[in-house]
Formats: sequence, structure tokens, C-alpha cells
Amino acid sequence: MLLQTDNVLDQFQMEHGDYPAMFAAVLADPDIDVQVVDVREGPPPAGAAEAYVITGSRHSVYDDLPWIRALAEFLKGEIAAGRKVVGICFGHQLLAHFLGGRVTPAPGGWEVGVKATRLHERPCWMHAAPDEFSLLSSHKDQVASLPPEAKLLASSANCPVAGFTLGDNVVTFQGHPEFRKPYSRALMDYRRALLGEAVWAAGIASLAEPTSEVLVSQWIRDFLRG
Repeated sequence: MLLQTDNVLDQFQMEHGDYPAMFAAVLADPDIDVQVVDVREGPPPAGAAEAYVITGSRHSVYDDLPWIRALAEFLKGEIAAGRKVVGICFGHQLLAHFLGGRVTPAPGGWEVGVKATRLHERPCWMHAAPDEFSLLSSHKDQVASLPPEAKLLASSANCPVAGFTLGDNVVTFQGHPEFRKPYSRALMDYRRALLGEAVWAAGIASLAEPTSEVLVSQWIRDFLRG
């Protein structure tokens, strides 16, 4: 089940699609039945699915929004029941924050564009895992400390916790396997004044670097299939 926590801005949806469409390629597998629930309207019933994927969001996990707390409580119960959970960007931060870790504004500000990320662990479902992979990023918060018993999965130069695992049923990534470069460029251009010229220019230049969304999407599918 895809837990949708935001929408792509209206002006980008015709060309790039909304989050469910973006995640279609990530979760494209005959063994994975994808239902979409907009959790801003409330979480699904307990046990609604065997696995969940949490999307990114413009919100911060520490924003005082009732739906964020309700989603966190729902996920705590599903994780305790052994359901599999994948957190992407906001989802990564949400799980860290509400499972006992800490999320703060990134000291260096916005992280955008292609980010090389180093692997620290290689779980059994992570096949053909290189030392590094690269994903598109777009975030101004980051995980500052891991939840108890979580294991660091990945880190990048300016993001010490770029992914983690917790037991056998939780995995997270700070980067976006669902993003494609044209959308990343459009989003950076839209936020150019907010990012500042130096961050914007570096992000745009990074789009010349290769990305690993196909590999990371395969990891996610393999994790969900068990």
C-alpha cells in the first residue's frame, strides 16, 4: 500500500505526474498489488496491507499536524505486527523521528540534485549492491540520530543518515528513487530563489551524473517480496 503524504505541485502534474504515478515504476511487479491511501485524510485500518511505502512530502515531520501523528501511531502498530514498511524522504524521517531517533533542519540547508551515497550494510534482499549508489534528493531536514536498534544503511557527504534498517521489516532512503531528472530540474528551477544561486547551480550541474533509481527500485521490490 502506498501511503501518500503530499501531492506534486499542480503545475508539474501534467508533465511529471503525481506521486502515485511516480511510484508506479518503483513498485512495478506482478507480485506487488499497489493501493493508494492519502493519509492526510486519515490512516488506513490496522492490517490493511502486508507492506507499506511512505512517500515524500513538503511538510516536516515535526510540523504540528494531526495527520502526521496519526500516521506515526498507525505505523508503529503495523511495524510491531511485523508488516513491512519502506520510508522515502519524509517517510524516512517520519520513521526515524517517531521511533526514537531525531530529525532536525540540515546544517547545510537544502540538499538537491544527484547525491552519491555510500552503503554501510548489505541486507540479504539487496542484490548486486555496489559500494555507492546515487539518487536525486530534495530535502531541507535530515535524520540527526537513529532510533534505538536501527542500523545505518547508507550515508552521503552532507547527510550522515541517508538510510537505515530496523529489524527485518523496515528500510528507509533519504533519496528519491521515484524522481526523474526532468522533474528534479523543474523543482529546482521553481525553488531557485529559495535555494540560493550556489545550491541551485550545483544541483543543476549534478544532473549530469548517473543515478541508480533502477537498482534502488529493485532493492525495494525485493525487500517487499521477502
